[in-house]
Amino acid sequence: MYFVYEYLLTTQALVLVLIVIGLKGSIKFVPQNRAYVIERFGKYQSTKEAGLNFIMPFIDRVSANRSLKEKAVDVPEQSAITKDNISLSVDGVLYFRVLDPYRATYGIDDYEFAVTQLAQTTMRSELGKMELDKTFEERDILNTNIVAAINEAAVPWGIQVLRYEIKDIVPPLSVMEAMEAQMKAERVKRAQILESEGDRQSAINRAEGEKASVVLAAEAEKEEQVLRAEGEAKAIVAVASAQAESLRQVGQAAATDEGQKAVQLDLATKAIEAKLAIAKESSVVLLPDNGTDTASIVAQAMTVIKTLNKNTAS
Repeated sequence: MYFVYEYLLTTQALVLVLIVIGLKGSIKFVPQNRAYVIERFGKYQSTKEAGLNFIMPFIDRVSANRSLKEKAVDVPEQSAITKDNISLSVDGVLYFRVLDPYRATYGIDDYEFAVTQLAQTTMRSELGKMELDKTFEERDILNTNIVAAINEAAVPWGIQVLRYEIKDIVPPLSVMEAMEAQMKAERVKRAQILESEGDRQSAINRAEGEKASVVLAAEAEKEEQVLRAEGEAKAIVAVASAQAESLRQVGQAAATDEGQKAVQLDLATKAIEAKLAIAKESSVVLLPDNGTDTASIVAQAMTVIKTLNKNTAS
């Protein structure tokens, strides 16, 4: 009985151990961004994604553990020939990730090596379609074309190429020297163009300044002439007004007895001056005898004035 009891205990312990081993083998915790490819009896059974998963112990096994994260792979430096027959040394970085773990496991043996080689051949092919200058100017377009070509070829592998970046494009030394000379000539050309533009703008500014100066001078002269004319007009008006006022005052004074006497006296004075002028001219003027009173003198003065006017007219 003791042996039987010991046998039963041993059997139970063995069964318990087998159960624990089976449970441990059947429970699979898949990490985030990873996938397990499960095979049953050597044949694909399923793909287990992140989280708690169960498989059949001793029957199923994990055939491949695939990472679904984005991965960066360095593309080795290689030689490529452009459309204008220039040899270049080019290297880059390839970014890709696994989309389908089944295809990445059974579609190709080493998808990382395959996609790297595909990137190299595609890059050589794309560079062969472009001239040397375009490879520097249109690097983004070149990267985009390489990514599109790789993705088209990598569909059976379950791989998606996210982007491709060219790190360095190194032309031969002779080409680099020629490019440097070209850039130097281009810089000199731009400097000369900028200098000529500066001279042109300076000449334009100088001409505009002279034009503005002439216009301002003409405007100033015009204003001066207008002001001078206005001043002369005001002076003429003032003189005319003064003469009119003088005549008015003379007329008012002449209307009085004292004024009449002053007028007669002035006429007598002018008559005497007229006689002196006649004497100098040796002209003979006959005057009446009663030329001593004021009225007579005025009359004589008027006669002298008329005689002078006639002589002047003749």
